[in-house]
Amino acid sequence: MRNKPFGNTLFFALLSCLSSIVGLAFAEESKPNVVFFLVDDLGSGELECYASKFHETPNIDALASQGMRFTHAYSGATLCSPSRAALLTGRSPARSHLTDWIPGQVQINRKTVTPDWQTHMDHERVLLPEAMKEEGYATGFFGKWHLIPRNRPQDLGNEKKIVEIAAMHDDHMPEKHGFDENYGGDQSANQGRRFFYPDYHSFPGLEGKGSEKDCLTDVLTDCAVDFLERKKEEPFFLYLSYYTVHGPITGKPEYVEKYRQKLADNPDAGYYMNNPNKAAMIQSLDESVGRVMAKLKEIGQVDNTLIIFTGDNGSQGDEFVVNYRGNKGTAYEGGTRVPLIVAGPRIQTGISEVPTIGMDLYPTILSYIDAPLKTKEHLDGVDIMPVLEGAGSIADRPFFWHYPHYDETTPYSSAIVDGWKVVRYADDGKTEVYNLNNDEMETNNLASKKPEKTKFLLRELDSYLADVDAQLALQNPDHDPSPSVFSGGIRDLKAWKAERSKK
Repeated sequence: MRNKPFGNTLFFALLSCLSSIVGLAFAEESKPNVVFFLVDDLGSGELECYASKFHETPNIDALASQGMRFTHAYSGATLCSPSRAALLTGRSPARSHLTDWIPGQVQINRKTVTPDWQTHMDHERVLLPEAMKEEGYATGFFGKWHLIPRNRPQDLGNEKKIVEIAAMHDDHMPEKHGFDENYGGDQSANQGRRFFYPDYHSFPGLEGKGSEKDCLTDVLTDCAVDFLERKKEEPFFLYLSYYTVHGPITGKPEYVEKYRQKLADNPDAGYYMNNPNKAAMIQSLDESVGRVMAKLKEIGQVDNTLIIFTGDNGSQGDEFVVNYRGNKGTAYEGGTRVPLIVAGPRIQTGISEVPTIGMDLYPTILSYIDAPLKTKEHLDGVDIMPVLEGAGSIADRPFFWHYPHYDETTPYSSAIVDGWKVVRYADDGKTEVYNLNNDEMETNNLASKKPEKTKFLLRELDSYLADVDAQLALQNPDHDPSPSVFSGGIRDLKAWKAERSKK
């Protein structure tokens, strides 16, 4: 009789131990996967589910109908490298000092001096893919990286700096920042002339892949689908960062012809986007999203996967977001607003007007997979799961942007506070204020009409810049204001010379 209690105790102890093991195994198996679609230069007006009447995006639209579509999603920056770093670090470009596309544009006789900005992400930081690896996730990167140090124009002539930056190249590939596998990611800012077979073979991991019928978008998706097949038995984090729809704007010839015919058949349609090549690129993108979703269903993971679809900044060139001012690289809504669609288990369906920013996605993904937030890392993002689950809201907060460079615009800092937007340019101190609550096109500059509001917004902006130790564009003491001396970026020099030759 004395042994009986011990026997029962042993039995229940073993049962408890077995239950714990089974429970841990089940918890491991049931970890939700994450698929992240990041599209280059995709403004929020380029999808049918947002505003486009010319582009055709049935697969992306289906994803939007299954999840939550955000109408006030903002990018962390209006150009690629800083916005991509913001997604991966959860930190604003102003805080990270990675504030321009790498390596930036050559400047000639500008009014302000470009600061000594950073062209890489610090290894001291725990990036989103590294946080996912800590949680046992297989991590795969596919597409455009553009976060490798390169010589900046201001480094020309500084041989020591040039050698130092060149030595950093391999240490900042995707594989050195938390990704197990890399297909396509290097220092490239765009696909260049490598959109078609066999030219895309020069990208890392794409050697020998695809066929003459494929474009770069197709081949990146081939690699992603293969990754899903190989990792279907473990939790995975797939980061599909397409080179599309960055220029050079081109597409599959048969798709280009389809959209040319669409224009010809509808001469009075008034499409505000009407580039057949871009429409063709977007059709390939949409087909690729559909292929990834089909693969998730095939491997039985579609109901265990969080899907995020977004862009890195506003549209490129003249095809800006309808109803918004400006485009990629500018301080205006057309430069900062991007599509954001989130779908998956627990995600409510519908449309949200809650403002979000790129840095929010790092803590939100950690929250979704029930991992501890890294509050010392993603300092400029917040967990938006209460909104996604329909369980609550998030506190109103200001958004800030800081660009002490020249490219599509002159250096500026800007903020949105309670629906009011302030933009201040460093060259001449010009300040613009817009009430986005009733003027989303930013047509009515209220800076002089609302002096107290303007002062308040500038105080908020300056306080933020000081808090994050932002690098400011300072006046250039060597600037020559003479109209006979060129002042601008290298892209503008040819046009300036041509104009002067006419005179």
